Amino acid sequence: MGFFSKLILIVGGPLVGKLMDHSPRIPAYICLNTVQAAAQLLSAAMIIHAHTVIPTSSSMLLHPWFFVLVLAGAVERLTGVALGVAVERDWAVLLAGINRPIALAKANAVLNRIDLLCEIAGASLFGILLSKYEPVTCLKFAAGLIMWSLPVMIILTWFTNKISSGVLDRAKCSQSCCRTSNEGPVPDADNIVDVGIEAIKLGWKEYMQQPVLPASLAYVLLCLNVVLTPGSLMTAFLTQRGLNPSIIGGFSGLCASMGVAATFLSAYLVRRLGILKAGAAGLIFQASLLAMAVAVYWSGSLSQQNPLLFFLCLIVLSRLGHMSYDIVGAQILQTGIPSSKANLIGTTEISVASLVESVMLGVAIIANDVSHFGFLATLSLLSVVGAAWMFCHWLLNPTDEQRSLFSFDPQS
Repeated sequence: MGFFSKLILIVGGPLVGKLMDHSPRIPAYICLNTVQAAAQLLSAAMIIHAHTVIPTSSSMLLHPWFFVLVLAGAVERLTGVALGVAVERDWAVLLAGINRPIALAKANAVLNRIDLLCEIAGASLFGILLSKYEPVTCLKFAAGLIMWSLPVMIILTWFTNKISSGVLDRAKCSQSCCRTSNEGPVPDADNIVDVGIEAIKLGWKEYMQQPVLPASLAYVLLCLNVVLTPGSLMTAFLTQRGLNPSIIGGFSGLCASMGVAATFLSAYLVRRLGILKAGAAGLIFQASLLAMAVAVYWSGSLSQQNPLLFFLCLIVLSRLGHMSYDIVGAQILQTGIPSSKANLIGTTEISVASLVESVMLGVAIIANDVSHFGFLATLSLLSVVGAAWMFCHWLLNPTDEQRSLFSFDPQS
């Protein structure tokens, strides 16, 4: 399911981004939310069906409901990414103002803070529900929340546009819209594949030509760090080390809390250092702590509990730098990418990140023995160091276009 979702994201991301850039904001947003809700309801229905049918000896992968579940999950993931890019790269800039960097930094921090808190609260709520009720009951409850939240989202979208004096109704780029309208009739089914391929090519072309490409590539390199994070690979490593499950859970919880703390830190860093130096500070902080963590691992002392806990603490603290750059880097991209291309470039960036993450996960599958953890950790460290070096090199060698884009930044 994860592989197919990433594949759909890699292929379909630029196409959906192009459609978003050439569609009115609010109708496109409501349409994608409706499609996402439908996909979530279909996924819940398929899992409920899987719990009610009589199990057979055949593989789960061969059942029709599993194919539907995989497809619905991929559609939900694709629409979720498109919605996130639209809000982060386009809506937030319009509502906060691109020439108000402090206000935009605060808006980004609040959006990320709400997202993280909802993620923590949702996981905690359903953890409690699953401990008391059957999975089917919990899925029905989730389906009810999805159906209830969709009309609320539509009302809040309309209300947001109203109190902002219709700022979301502004045209993204009148010239590109006119040019698109004169390109010819709507493509039919015979050449829809060609249109899709052209959209993917355009997405990659615009992505590589964006003025803040090093900042985006730094984010992509951070996605190669699939080991020194609170993910499945780290959980598997700690489990094989015989660590208490409560400590593993606490490790994940502390990493999530660092994300919340970063939403406060990022706005402060932008205000004190400026947007570009704030991004560099986050990357350097993360790379430094992960370098210490890898050094602790290679020292061979992780067989003892205290060095292992120190190793985990370094990773927890490194999440503060990672999430700070995640927020600050988003603002750099918001500033450097025009609104007429924000969705196309944003979804293409997610596609590139999914591609490199899939490659790294493929390496992890090949080197799946616990003895190879040090090798994977070193690769993850090198990706973070590479991201910090690339961003700092770009910061120290600014172009004229960069100076004009970030002229409001007194520290740049």
